[in-house]
Amino acid sequence: METFTFHNPQLLWLLLLLPLLGFLRGRRGPAPALVFSNVSQIATLAGVRKARPGKLLGLLRLAALGLLIIGLARPQMGNTTTEIQASGIDILLAVDVSGSMEALDFTLDNRRVNRLEVVKSVVSRFIGDRPNDRIGLLAFAGRPYLVCPLTLDHNWLQERLESLRIGMVEDGTAIGSAIASGANRLRDRDAKSRIMILLTDGMNNAGKASPLTAAEAAETLGIKVYTIGAGTRGEAPMPVRDQFGRRRLIRMKVDIDEKTLSRVAEITGARYFRATDTKSLEKIYDEINAMEATTRTIKHFSQYRELFHWFVLAALGLLAVELVVSRRRLP
Repeated sequence: METFTFHNPQLLWLLLLLPLLGFLRGRRGPAPALVFSNVSQIATLAGVRKARPGKLLGLLRLAALGLLIIGLARPQMGNTTTEIQASGIDILLAVDVSGSMEALDFTLDNRRVNRLEVVKSVVSRFIGDRPNDRIGLLAFAGRPYLVCPLTLDHNWLQERLESLRIGMVEDGTAIGSAIASGANRLRDRDAKSRIMILLTDGMNNAGKASPLTAAEAAETLGIKVYTIGAGTRGEAPMPVRDQFGRRRLIRMKVDIDEKTLSRVAEITGARYFRATDTKSLEKIYDEINAMEATTRTIKHFSQYRELFHWFVLAALGLLAVELVVSRRRLP
């Protein structure tokens, strides 16, 4: 798609002088519109201050000056293409969507919300900070579920992230299966670096794969698995429904297998983090973002046609008309 632009747009500010010049010229009267060979011929016109041809000459000069200013600003018509190359880092985000993620021990915008809502907000910002990376999304509870494959289309990825819901997969916490499934999604990629960021708030109690066995397989494939335990220490408020369907809060013990999560990260050459509130969770993703820095490669291709000569020619044409009219003589 062609676009219209100016190479020196700052010069267009000079156009603001034209109304001032017109005002100053009007105060002292227009330039003579006609040249007479004999002063006796203008005796009858002595009482007339301004002639319409004289006004026309002034307008022609101002219009020509305006066109010259536009020409100096170098108007251009053409195409610009921006090419962003992928960084070579593939990231799979594995997010726990089990029932315990409904605990209300995190806040967002000074509101108490469940863990998943905060995770979605923080992960969304993390995705926005890495525009060059292929990123995928895996949800897990009783089993893993691929929400979005590795992609550079981050708008689509953000939409899929927003679709995450507690209960979208049968309940449970299949950490080992999630690692195995994620590693399988990353294994056939030719990326220079492949990482998985797994967030959970519980212990492995479902699935067929052991977390440590899955971690060893990921390490063999050269995949680093960063692990995050999400949840306050001690007890957290959990919403439940009583037999009458009424919603109430109970205190539930937060039980995260930090030892296993630490070992998974250690085996794969990554790190384990504990997020006890929204601020610490944001800091964790910021740290991972810094540790797995990317180099952004951007190429610009521009092709423009210069249009300034058309404006200069138009200005010269107006000046030629002004010259012709100003040279008219009455007999």
